Amino acid sequence: MPHRTGKPILRTFDTDNARQIARFFQVLADPTRVRLIRALADGEWCVSDLTRALGMDQPAVSHQLKFLREQGLVAWTKTGRHVYYTLADNHLREILLASAERLEQESQVNN
Repeated sequence: MPHRTGKPILRTFDTDNARQIARFFQVLADPTRVRLIRALADGEWCVSDLTRALGMDQPAVSHQLKFLREQGLVAWTKTGRHVYYTLADNHLREILLASAERLEQESQVNN
């Protein structure tokens, strides 16, 4: 609804909502987490599979997975000695894949 001056009403988030949204996007601010999310976008993987795919050591991968767990963005199940992870939030998958598609389109236009 326009303001009486004819301008649209200025909208913003309250501080708590802004913090939550910033924290959500902070997930995508780390290349390792982006790579993990991309792998998990295709399905469920155990830590050892993720470690091999990323070419990283297990503690580093586990650290990033813990961060994603704390944000409620990955789900996990334990089967024997193996812990399997999957994305718990389909929106994150959609955001990541849409971003990658946009960058690919931009790259094609610039080449």
